[in-house]
Amino acid sequence: MIERLVTVVPVAPVLPPESTQQAVGYPSLFLLVALGALVPVVPTGAVVSSAAVVAFHQTSPLALLFVFLVSSFAAFLGDLALYWLGQRGVRSRGGSRWLASLRGRVTPERLVHAQERLETHQVPVLVLSRLVPAGRIPVMLACLLAGMPLRRFARGDLPACLAWAATYQLIGILGGSLFPEPWQGVVAAVGLTVLVSALPALWRRLRGRHHHEVPPAGRGGEHA
Repeated sequence: MIERLVTVVPVAPVLPPESTQQAVGYPSLFLLVALGALVPVVPTGAVVSSAAVVAFHQTSPLALLFVFLVSSFAAFLGDLALYWLGQRGVRSRGGSRWLASLRGRVTPERLVHAQERLETHQVPVLVLSRLVPAGRIPVMLACLLAGMPLRRFARGDLPACLAWAATYQLIGILGGSLFPEPWQGVVAAVGLTVLVSALPALWRRLRGRHHHEVPPAGRGGEHA
């Protein structure tokens, strides 16, 4: 009789209600993305994808829209703040630690390449710089050294932030749709964003190794 009264409760993580998730999640998303735009310590793409996974599993029809708006707005404000700080360093005779930090994160070759692309296509280059991992800082530094006003930079950076937020949100939606549990989708989304971020560095390394292996023109293949 006693055994019949015992109910078996499945062991599962107890999630807070959606209202609590949203009250804590949206401000945290904003702060993490804005901070990640200023200092390279927060993987902002993974943060946006993870937030999109959680929003995908919520019942609110506006959850994904809020994630998109918050993440793109935070990225935009973070970029403007970093550009403004860099402008102060360009105008100052002694520079600034923010400008020095930007220079230290860009190789001379990548800076020259960004400057060449910026001369012909300004807005498209800003949009692509946000979508390509590790492409934002070289283009931003090129804009600073070219003396681009903050207002013009903002006009090009706004669509770049919108496209960036939409791209990483789609990665999160894909991860959320493939797995029934939110935490599984978060793991998949984070892994996918890390893979996407590592591909450009791997490609540059392979290209550099290929250039070293190719013999100079005029040597090799010569016959007496």
